Amino acid sequence: MEAAKRGAAALEAGKYDDAITEYTAALRTLPTAVDYFLKRSTAYQRLSPPNYEAALNDAEIAVTLAYKRAKRELIHQTQLRRAIILYLTERYADARFVLELAKKFDPNGKSVPIWEIKIMTKFNSLPGGDERLVTRATENPGIEPSNQQQPSTTASDTSKSVSKPTPKVSEPGRTPASKIKKDWYQSRESVFVSLLAKGVPKDQAVVEIQELSVTVSFPTAAATTYEFSLDPLWAPIDAASSTFQVTPTKVELVLKKKVLGKQWKCLEGIEGEAPPSAATSEEAPETQARTPNIAKAPSYPTSSRHGPKDWDRVASDLTSKPKEAGNEASEYDDLDEGDPANAFFKHLYKSADPDTRRAMMKSYVESNGTVLSTNWDEVKRKKTETSPPDGLEAKKWDE
Repeated sequence: MEAAKRGAAALEAGKYDDAITEYTAALRTLPTAVDYFLKRSTAYQRLSPPNYEAALNDAEIAVTLAYKRAKRELIHQTQLRRAIILYLTERYADARFVLELAKKFDPNGKSVPIWEIKIMTKFNSLPGGDERLVTRATENPGIEPSNQQQPSTTASDTSKSVSKPTPKVSEPGRTPASKIKKDWYQSRESVFVSLLAKGVPKDQAVVEIQELSVTVSFPTAAATTYEFSLDPLWAPIDAASSTFQVTPTKVELVLKKKVLGKQWKCLEGIEGEAPPSAATSEEAPETQARTPNIAKAPSYPTSSRHGPKDWDRVASDLTSKPKEAGNEASEYDDLDEGDPANAFFKHLYKSADPDTRRAMMKSYVESNGTVLSTNWDEVKRKKTETSPPDGLEAKKWDE
């Protein structure tokens, strides 16, 4: 539909009044189009000043229509948009409740973790007795599209004059989310982080700075939202003294170090553990808790020509101390060498339960290093197939 195409173009260009007009026209023809309500909700949210009441109304209509279609992906998208508007209107208990609904329909939604951090940070900071701690939202708001969105058939309506909107100066072109780059450096007192993005609207940039985490989000081109998160930071910061500013070409964070003079090896990680850039071939330290010895390890389905693998032994090898000189090395000793996220995965593996460790080892080895699953119930039933990243193709060594 032409009106919807014009609405999408206006939304991408930051012409939110025009986007609302076009999506309203599109809804007169397709009054149950979930995507049109979602996009118009986004446009209402990004107005200056925002119209959160209209944005929430459109989001809740979209939720109602999504439940009628009974499509999990649509329900997730609409509930997430609803949770965001509830957060922006400071209804933190309702936002938390609705975000849980969005998670239920897609636990792996890529935007869920950052909004969960934002919502819970605000929710946990509220004093007892605050009205914002009370949940009033329901799963399905049951709001139907208004009759005003239906095509008009009266003669009086067709004879009404339409006033032309006042021309607006278009906003500077925004950097697409895929092209936003990150840069950072440090001094004795501070860490400076820059997100190189043009045209970020100051009134719509959301920045949360905590002692051990930082999250940033702002609208970008194509009606998308850029999400950036550092959690946990390499070392604690003084959140109260840290600042940020939005310029025409970037978003800059100035994070005040809690320990002056301390050199950061990277932005994100666990203090005391090797950062990704300093990863070595040393084995992961012993875990604090060992699983009881079992006489015979369980056997699981496998298509390997060498028979089933003992995933308990794999887990034990990876967490054992470094071998003494002259001792026979395990075939899994160098499994994680070359991985720039070595420190992170060591920490994740170290704190995991036995089933999670088995899942991580089995999925990683069987998929040739392309899949890392923590769901043992799923992994134990079948072989984990190789799944290369988008745009790449898996090939055998001899090909």
